[in-house]
Amino acid sequence: MIRAMYTAASGMSAQQANLDTVANNLANSATAGFRSRRLQFEDMVYQNLITPGSAESQQTVSAGLQIGLGVRDAATEIIMTQGDFNQTQNPLDVAIQGHGFFQLTRPDGTIAYTRSGNFHLTNQGVIVTAEGDPILPSITIPPNATNVTISEYGVVTATIPGQTTAAQLGTMQLATFANPGGLNSIGGNLLTQSTSSGNPITDVPGGTSGLGLLQQGYLEASNVDVVAEFVQMILAQRAYESNSKVIHVADDMYSQINNLVR
Repeated sequence: MIRAMYTAASGMSAQQANLDTVANNLANSATAGFRSRRLQFEDMVYQNLITPGSAESQQTVSAGLQIGLGVRDAATEIIMTQGDFNQTQNPLDVAIQGHGFFQLTRPDGTIAYTRSGNFHLTNQGVIVTAEGDPILPSITIPPNATNVTISEYGVVTATIPGQTTAAQLGTMQLATFANPGGLNSIGGNLLTQSTSSGNPITDVPGGTSGLGLLQQGYLEASNVDVVAEFVQMILAQRAYESNSKVIHVADDMYSQINNLVR
């Protein structure tokens, strides 16, 4: 009974982490470029009362008797499906249609990656995120520039007073990874490279690396499926209740054994 209590307690702990993951997904259902997470579980060590394959006699072997000791949350999987596009009419809002991440330079000099393309300008005209991180490579738009255009291939142009043709101000680049699901989430819509993700592969949008195209005036919405998250939340609740019931039953059995001794 004691073993059953600890096993059920591990199930309750795992479902608590599952509910935490669902809560984070729902909280970010309106976060631009957010990628939902799924918690992955794995069973824990087994107690071998009879080892499978052990000889019972000269002619027979045992199928084994193993008692599992519970479950644990092993990893979180990032769901990389495309989110819906919302039109904003803001010329500095950019969505990626397909694979890839925008590259940003953090204050400490490290490079971060994001799918959120709601960009702004500094007082010097540098294109930055809401947190003030400039995109990489850096692009500056002159204060007197008008009709800023970002093509689907990342070319940024604008009309400069006194010039008859639009001036090319720079080209946005994207990055991709062999395993984008292995990127490290650090908050602020930012991801960083990890050993699991591999090294970044950079290219212009629509280039030979298979990166997506850009859509100016749009933002990619979160890919969180609210209905699916509510279903997952109910399943987590029921699993939690079931494990709680196991603890209650094990406690009753243990109490009956104590009563036999009296």
